[in-house]
Amino acid sequence: MMSMDRITVDPSVMGGKACIRGMRVTVGTVVGLLAAGRSASEILEAYPYLEAEDIDQSLAYAAWRLEEREVPLPTS
Repeated sequence: MMSMDRITVDPSVMGGKACIRGMRVTVGTVVGLLAAGRSASEILEAYPYLEAEDIDQSLAYAAWRLEEREVPLPTS
C-alpha cells in the first residue's frame, strides 16, 4: 500500500473526517469534485494551496476505504 502521509484524521478538524494535510479540505470534497467532472487542474486552480499529490492520495485513500469492510466475529 502506498504511503498516505498527506491524509490526516483529527477529531478537532472537520469533525474527524479525512482531510488533506490537516487543512479544512476533506478527501470527500476532492473526490466529489472529481466525480462531478472537475479536472485535477481545475481543483488545483480553485484550491491553490493543494498539490497534485494531494489529489492522487485522496483517490488512493477513497479506494482503500472502499475495500475495507467490517466482518463480525462469530460469537460462541
